[in-house]
This record gives sequence, structure tokens and C-alpha cells, in this order.
Amino acid sequence: MRQRIFIAINLPENIKNRLEKYKEKWPDLPAKWTKKENLHITLEFLGYLSDEEIMDLCQKIKKTAAKKKSFDIRLNRICYGPPKKSLNAGIIPRMVWVTGDRIKEINLNPHITLARIKTWEFRQMETGERPEINEDIDLSFEVNSIEIMESRLKRGGPEYFVLESCELKGQ
Repeated sequence: MRQRIFIAINLPENIKNRLEKYKEKWPDLPAKWTKKENLHITLEFLGYLSDEEIMDLCQKIKKTAAKKKSFDIRLNRICYGPPKKSLNAGIIPRMVWVTGDRIKEINLNPHITLARIKTWEFRQMETGERPEINEDIDLSFEVNSIEIMESRLKRGGPEYFVLESCELKGQ
């Protein structure tokens, strides 16, 4: 059986709690908000892999992670995403994102999907009724592991499961 696999950084519970509160700030936004337990930073989506491919992946990621030092992530903005989807350009955004400083250790600009915009309903709103989402935040946390995750698509939305947690070397 093949499973939908991605590599991710899971967020600490206190960061998830803080991010979840932002949906209260924009109650009229037509969006499907990400469940708190699903908030994460995707490093790479790999698609459908066999059990054997997953075992090989786990071994490779564990070896790589053991050589890498822990690092910090700083989240600094909540905005519509992807970034080129500007309301000013008349383009309907697809998501509400949390973005952060570039992570030099893994060469990545992090983003977290807070919500997926319900496009049809968003288009029905008068331009002036659409909430401006462009807020500075200041959240940071230390990353001590990289996770290999499975995504199971369900009727109520995806469910994510950690298949393997690969510890980083530490400071």
C-alpha cells in the first residue's frame, strides 16, 4: 500500500495555540481554517511512497538529521498567500499564511497554512468588505527534530501522522 508522505517541522504546542487564535481576528473571512493539530512547516512533499521507499527515506533522513544542528525559526508575518496573490493586483488569494525569516540551515523560506480561502465566497464579497490580512507577529522556537509524516485524506480534512521523528544533533 502506498502512503502520501511529506517531510515537515512540527510546531511546539504553545506556537500552535498562539496561531490558532488568529482565526478569531477574521471571523468573516470565508475560509477553511487548518486544525490546530495539523499546523506544521512542510519541508518537502514527496507524494505516494511504498513501505520500502518509506523505510529507505527514514534511514536517510535520520542519518542526515544526526549531522545537523538544532536551529531557531522566527515567524514574523501573517498574510495572504502565496505571496504573489495580492489583493491590490485584483488576484484572489488562495490561503492565509504565516511566514518567517529564511532558514539558512535548510535553505528554506518557511510558511504555515493557517487557512484555505473559499474562493467563490471570497469573490462574492465587496472589495471593501474583504479583510486586509497583513500583520506583523513575533514568534520563535527551536527545531530539534524533522518529521516524516503521512497525510491521510478524509472527508473532514486531512489527518497527519508522524511516521518517524529524526532528532537533530543539538547545539
